Amino acid sequence: MSEEYAPIILFAGLVAVIWLVGTYNSFIKRRNIIEEQWSGIDVALRRRYNLIPNLIRAVKGYGKHESETLQRTTEQRTASEGDVAQRAATESEISRSLNSLLAVAEQYPDLKASQNFLNLQNSLNEIEREVQEARQRYNAAVRKFNTLVESFPSNIMARIFNFRTYNYFTLELATQRELPEVDF
Repeated sequence: MSEEYAPIILFAGLVAVIWLVGTYNSFIKRRNIIEEQWSGIDVALRRRYNLIPNLIRAVKGYGKHESETLQRTTEQRTASEGDVAQRAATESEISRSLNSLLAVAEQYPDLKASQNFLNLQNSLNEIEREVQEARQRYNAAVRKFNTLVESFPSNIMARIFNFRTYNYFTLELATQRELPEVDF
């Protein structure tokens, strides 16, 4: 009797092993995609970070307080190479400082008209667009991974191999403009 069921049991065992290996490999693939996408965000943020000293020099004489605040904030950035949430908080603080710096430029027409400053501002806009696109790709990869971690039956594999959900990366960008409040 048991010899009759041996091929069926062997086939079921083989299917289970194939599913386990495939699911595990899917977790690894998605985790590697997340790391790749995070690298894209990091590259864009480093480009922005490298642009900041030029912006500070361009605005130095006009907005000393804002320049000093941004300089201090960017110095803190090197200490924030930690997790996604910590990095997002630091980068958002840098964005707020950059936004203040750009607001100073609005108050000085000759600075605003300076070709050097305009080039720097255009570079910042381009970099922030790249950051936004990289953030969207990263968050899409995180969503797919988190869905795999939380969905049945792959959540069983996630628990066995200690796969945990990732945090989404949210970032306030310096070139984002807040809508003015309108009160009637």
